Amino acid sequence: MNHPPTDAVKMLARRILDIGYDDLPARERHVIERVAKRLAVSRDVSSSFEEARSFGERLSDRIAAFGGSWTFILLFAGAFIAWILVNTVFLAGAGREAFDPYPFILLNLFLSLVAAIQAPIIMMSQNRQAAKDRLQASHDYEVNLKAEIEIMALHEKMDELRQQDLQQLLRSIREG
Repeated sequence: MNHPPTDAVKMLARRILDIGYDDLPARERHVIERVAKRLAVSRDVSSSFEEARSFGERLSDRIAAFGGSWTFILLFAGAFIAWILVNTVFLAGAGREAFDPYPFILLNLFLSLVAAIQAPIIMMSQNRQAAKDRLQASHDYEVNLKAEIEIMALHEKMDELRQQDLQQLLRSIREG
């Protein structure tokens, strides 16, 4: 979609940004072209980012969301309490041999496994969120740049109108 810039686009870049079109980075050129064509720059970056996620990425995001929830914490606390009660009160208290007696080495192994699996999954989700945030920041920059260019163009237009009014006033004073 990179078309050669028109003279109007080059003039707009020179007039508004005080820089040549060819000296602009690609992102700024894109914005200048959209301004010159009176097209919107804003778009829903989040939905396009979400649609591009793979099954594994969606799964890791769900696991990270669940792993960072009160539901997970409460279920895990309930599992700990049940594990400890079964091994201390129900089995050992009834004279049977506990499958994981006190210091709960098997429980520690399971906790270590959960942490070892959950940590990289959460990091993958955080890395994806950081990439999404960078994309959103880039898009925000483009929208802000377009708004700034439009405001500058409006100021320029207002200055031209004010200049024309002053010239008419001076003419009418000279004539009258």
